[in-house]
Amino acid sequence: MEYRAIILNGGSSAGKSGISRCLRTILPEPWLGLGVDTFVDTLPPGFGDGGTEGGLAVGPGGEVTVGAEFRRLEDAWIAGVAAMVRAGARVVVDEVFLGGAESRRRWRDALAGVDVLWVGVRCDPVVAAGRETARGDRAAGMAASQAESVHRGVAYDLVVDTTGTEALECARTIAARLGAAGPSEGPV
Repeated sequence: MEYRAIILNGGSSAGKSGISRCLRTILPEPWLGLGVDTFVDTLPPGFGDGGTEGGLAVGPGGEVTVGAEFRRLEDAWIAGVAAMVRAGARVVVDEVFLGGAESRRRWRDALAGVDVLWVGVRCDPVVAAGRETARGDRAAGMAASQAESVHRGVAYDLVVDTTGTEALECARTIAARLGAAGPSEGPV
């Protein structure tokens, strides 16, 4: 099996971006790093911060609401990432499955026929909330509200926990798994 995509799913401030950077450093082949933050950064001003009807809104407790226009653009984004993979790029996707199993299904459908390594990135909600505060670029409460919900009903090949493990060690665990057997079907 030759994996062409690695999907890292976890809540805000769980450590996905750090793991992605480390993976792209240690893997012998070139891998691109794309993710939900990359997508949100491409949106028009106000669209990703609740300023536009149908966009993305973050509530006072960190809860995220996704509008219909955001979802349409996100579907196009996912299809575009899948097209890059099919065109020969290896991609590490740093994602937040706000819809749990439904979000995974959307990625699975877009990447049908591609060998994907599905990785759950977990972090204790208190630790993630501390990282969120230290970052200063996230709404308070987002990390705690997403820590478990993004994993609900989601099937993984591998789960790493960044609560007490550095990103590089998690990346090494993922890199070692790249040569292992095919994807699992049941939730982990």
